[in-house]
Amino acid sequence: MLRPLYDWTIRLAEHPNALWALAIVSFIESSFFPIPPDVLMIPMILARPSRAWLIASVALVASVLGGMLGYAIGAFFYESLGQPILESMGKAHAMEEFNTRFNDFGFWAVLAAGVTPFPYKVITIMSGWTGMPLGTFIATSILARAIRFFIVAGLLWGFGEPIRSFIEKRLGLMFTLFIILLFGGFLAVRFL
Repeated sequence: MLRPLYDWTIRLAEHPNALWALAIVSFIESSFFPIPPDVLMIPMILARPSRAWLIASVALVASVLGGMLGYAIGAFFYESLGQPILESMGKAHAMEEFNTRFNDFGFWAVLAAGVTPFPYKVITIMSGWTGMPLGTFIATSILARAIRFFIVAGLLWGFGEPIRSFIEKRLGLMFTLFIILLFGGFLAVRFL
């Protein structure tokens, strides 16, 4: 099922309005679409390396705006559907405890989802659902998505086609390891 969507996304990279297509894919990927914007970014940057920073900027802005849609989905659908169901089952207190725990680590959740292969859309929706402060969510989303998109753009701008295989196969793993090491470092400093 994903292969036709993937192929369709790749074809968009060759379209004259590819920047608009990238903006749309980046926007909807942040709340419900399964294909990441990198699939469009990579061929677009390889075709026109001089536009690498513009392409990364379009992906960043559209992705953060799409993340705000995901946040709104979590915020509005939880209150209208989820909360009454939990209250009728006597579980509203458990949900409040989960919300507090999530929001204690919310910065890290958004940062990790924004730069790693973990679906960013899950965290955008959960951030709204748990009531994470919108300012924290937006600032962390900007940071995370900028790291991800500008590193990809920089690697492609600097190394071109030879780095493509690394990005497509291993960059997600490298981002994941980076977040684990960063988080581990903060925990070590905190508890040592």
